[in-house]
Amino acid sequence: MAAVPARVYFFGTCLIDTFYPQAGIDAITLLAQQGIEVIFPPDQTCCGQPAYNAGYRDDAREVARQQLRCFDGDEPIIVPSASCAAMMRRHYAELFAGDADEALARRFSGRVVEFTEFLLETLRIRLKDQGEPVRVAVHSSCSARHEIHTADRIETLLEQLDRVELVHQDHKGECCGFGGTFAVKQAGISAAMVADKTAALLRCDIDCYITQDCGCLMNIDGALKHRDAPLRGVHVASFLLRRLRGESG
Repeated sequence: MAAVPARVYFFGTCLIDTFYPQAGIDAITLLAQQGIEVIFPPDQTCCGQPAYNAGYRDDAREVARQQLRCFDGDEPIIVPSASCAAMMRRHYAELFAGDADEALARRFSGRVVEFTEFLLETLRIRLKDQGEPVRVAVHSSCSARHEIHTADRIETLLEQLDRVELVHQDHKGECCGFGGTFAVKQAGISAAMVADKTAALLRCDIDCYITQDCGCLMNIDGALKHRDAPLRGVHVASFLLRRLRGESG
């Protein structure tokens, strides 16, 4: 097991910065509660994934280069998004292949750790549930399942919470249909996929669903709102912090 670092960097992600800032604050709070000093470089921007996936590799490289400069040093880079973590950990080597910054990019990638992965495998966190009984389901993103293989970490964390009942939705292994620009370019297919996902979650009779990716959260919650369904999702960092504090909602 990796040694517990005294300090870590925190990469906030575009979606957390723009739409879900509380998820980022909650993730930082959880880390700080474990005695970790959290560094948040103010000049950080996007990981470069939108441009990369759209085929604009030069633009993606310049966006990514900003992150190489912001997160200098040797500290782990904690990412509260499997999607962004996958981009930085798996695709920077290809993006910077043959570039003057290739060696720097490879070192950077080796420091990237997804948030739930860090809680379990480095901090070996032990959670004491202070909340009321709830029923929840988990939505794990495609990036968590197929690229960085951290999809099971949320369930492992929830198993420590003795008043949380985990309900397994029958579309757990399927994409929510977001996929960034895929939801725009293939809107009909995307809408059908998220319709299947929301229907599966609604059949579970749960209080909320939990995910580690705010892109999925935004897409699924938007579809649920469109259906006038009251169910909503929660980023895993916010859910865990609420349980530790005994807060509802």
